Amino acid sequence: MPYDPGRVFKKLARNNRLANLRLHQACFQLSHDEFIAPRTSFFPTIRATLNHIYLVDLFYFDALKGGTLGYAAFARDEPYADMMALHQAQSLIDDELIAFVDTLQDVDLAAVAHVHREDRVQQDRCDDLLTHLFQHQTHHRGQVHAMLSGTSIKPPQLDEFIVGDDAKVRKAEMDALGWSERDLMFPGDNE
Repeated sequence: MPYDPGRVFKKLARNNRLANLRLHQACFQLSHDEFIAPRTSFFPTIRATLNHIYLVDLFYFDALKGGTLGYAAFARDEPYADMMALHQAQSLIDDELIAFVDTLQDVDLAAVAHVHREDRVQQDRCDDLLTHLFQHQTHHRGQVHAMLSGTSIKPPQLDEFIVGDDAKVRKAEMDALGWSERDLMFPGDNE
């Protein structure tokens, strides 16, 4: 079977959805006071960090789809005040990102996307922007994970979703999404 350059992005998009689900399930257990309590991190609260993840996803995903939203994505620092609203918005964009990545062909991955920044239009390849987007998500999920250590809730394991051997430990999240292990397989994978 020939190599599929889009496979890694398909896997990362699904990993992103599963990791966000697990992290959000932990955050749902926080009291509102714990959710908004000041903490040591790049952003001052768990809520602010999760909102930032969402907003940056919105910013880059819009650009990847050819949009011109740009910095208007950041008009409000924390558009979602409670965990349920934030979870719903993040889940929607995560699902849209999966659907988008699943349609990409080699030529699409190499295509230039235009990111409308405050004072310029950044031009970068789609695959480079996707790599950046997934790295950004992982970086800030790690910060929320660390902040959870200072709460009454145990931080969840967030790195058990990509390899086949992780099937047993991702089962709860897969079931919650209505996914099967076949949803993580792509042409050329060993079945």
